[in-house]
Amino acid sequence: MTKLLVEKLDITVAIPTYNGATRLPQILDKLLTQTGVQNLKWEVLVVDNNSSDNTSEVIQNYQKLYNGSCHLRYSFEKEQGAAFARLRAVREARGELIAFLDDDNLPATDWLAEGYAFGLEYPQAGVWSGQIHGDFEVKPPENFEKIQAFLAIREHGSDPHLFDADNLRLPPGAALVVRKKAWCENVPQRPILSGKLPGILVQGEDYEPLLYIHNAGWEIWYNPTMHTYHQIPRWRFEKDYLLNLARGCGLCIFQLRLINTKNWQKPIVFLKTVLGNLRRVLHYIIQYKGQLKNNLILLFEMEFYLASMMSPFYYLRCNLGKLFKNKAAT
Repeated sequence: MTKLLVEKLDITVAIPTYNGATRLPQILDKLLTQTGVQNLKWEVLVVDNNSSDNTSEVIQNYQKLYNGSCHLRYSFEKEQGAAFARLRAVREARGELIAFLDDDNLPATDWLAEGYAFGLEYPQAGVWSGQIHGDFEVKPPENFEKIQAFLAIREHGSDPHLFDADNLRLPPGAALVVRKKAWCENVPQRPILSGKLPGILVQGEDYEPLLYIHNAGWEIWYNPTMHTYHQIPRWRFEKDYLLNLARGCGLCIFQLRLINTKNWQKPIVFLKTVLGNLRRVLHYIIQYKGQLKNNLILLFEMEFYLASMMSPFYYLRCNLGKLFKNKAAT
């Protein structure tokens, strides 16, 4: 009995989504108008991360429009968390390249063509990301540019360059292109960091797979010709949201640094993480003592440094908890 062969494609656009029924139409419309893709074999894959809205119905309606050179596919991932949705996308993608978009990232009309061309020009690149501009519902607070990277806004100029992965200077998980080969050969099937879930503060799920890919010798590049627009609603500038975001980004720092760390280096990384961030906290207290209460950007930075300082202890607490659970189970 002969097996049905699945056609290999040049590129898969993967869109993980949770309750994205109201957001997906805009991004799917943008993908329908991509230019410079006439000679590409490509597809769009929407991964429904256990939504409770009518996401699947929206995709069914759009599949009627995607009946030409590009096909729209729907996949369901029950285990919630962006990391699990992306793993599902990688498993099901038919493209040699996978271009990730979040459902609130709108691509420029040449985004896909520019992403594909960059991969041809830089064969050692395992991952590459472009410029991510903010599309704000309301005006950002003063000095917002100091923390805009935490909201996945990246504008690093007009020249291509390597990201500094060793110092955790990396692109977000949305609006980037990855070689499927680089991912499949190096990223574990179970992530350490799952993404935003009820009761889980820790972020870092964007960086975890990139660090595995970097450690395997692949390069991670900034491609300034790829443009997307991140839609930022007003509630993302609320104090509670921003401080929770800062805390979540800080608490993952030690776990991320351990990914490519040898055992003998771990105590050194522990001390550097605690002492380096303690120094930053003390500097902020001394320099900005009178401003910390009312300046949202300074509060965000202080919360991030505090959480980064505590991240080794948070890691130890979580792992001791898992150890006790396993012992109790046996």
